[in-house]
Amino acid sequence: MSEKKAPSTPLPATTVLLVRPKVRGDANSPLEVFMVVRHHKIDSFSGALVFPGGKLEDADADPRLRARCAGAEGIADAELAFRVAGIREAFEECGILLAMKRGASALIGAAELKPIEDRWRDKLAQDEASIVDMVEAEDLVLAVDRMTPFAHWITPAMVPKRFDTWFFVAAAPVDQVALHDGSESVDSVWIEPRVAVADADAGKRTMVFPTRQNTLMLGEAKTVTEAIAQAKARRIVDVLPWLKTEADGSVWLNIPPDAGYPIHRVPREKMASG
Repeated sequence: MSEKKAPSTPLPATTVLLVRPKVRGDANSPLEVFMVVRHHKIDSFSGALVFPGGKLEDADADPRLRARCAGAEGIADAELAFRVAGIREAFEECGILLAMKRGASALIGAAELKPIEDRWRDKLAQDEASIVDMVEAEDLVLAVDRMTPFAHWITPAMVPKRFDTWFFVAAAPVDQVALHDGSESVDSVWIEPRVAVADADAGKRTMVFPTRQNTLMLGEAKTVTEAIAQAKARRIVDVLPWLKTEADGSVWLNIPPDAGYPIHRVPREKMASG
């Protein structure tokens, strides 16, 4: 009789919901969020429409970074590493850099960003340099204070590859252009949350359960300002989904009802839509 395998340890990861007004410069315009399509050869969420993000790296927790993070006072070391990872992943995956030159109050603009991107984006993606190397060489300050905690999800124990993922929402810089990297992701889109979910439900796109749930919750806000305000006011509940078999034999995937999502259970066969 074979022994039952113990659940794998979840890998710490960060996901970033970059949002902007659909009509540029109009704060009352409906929001849209930046999403990418994973390469079909990537082992996690292959071919799915997801938010930029990825696993934490050792350098994301380097103590030297605290002095290079805006508004880091009062943020615990563990959370700070997740925020740094989110900024790094957004830069690697879509070329958006939530950072400013030391002494400046405004985020880096497109013209100033281009040479930094040319020097560092590929090196970071290929693990030939770390986020510490970049911020020190370019004299940058990371805008971790613009990363608002949105949700916290942990992959269920029955899944072989697990993640302990913090989701953050952040307003995209006005003067920067987001574009997928062409390797881990093969397409990208700015899209209204309700449209993304409708496309997945219609089979036009593939969207895994955590992405769909967080897209639904994001879509409850009408504007960028409202989305960030709602996230700041929300009590973050750890979401560790579980399966439950009902009396009729149907199996449902459940999440805590008090986590703030409009839907907190779906049939197992709908764990991925599209």
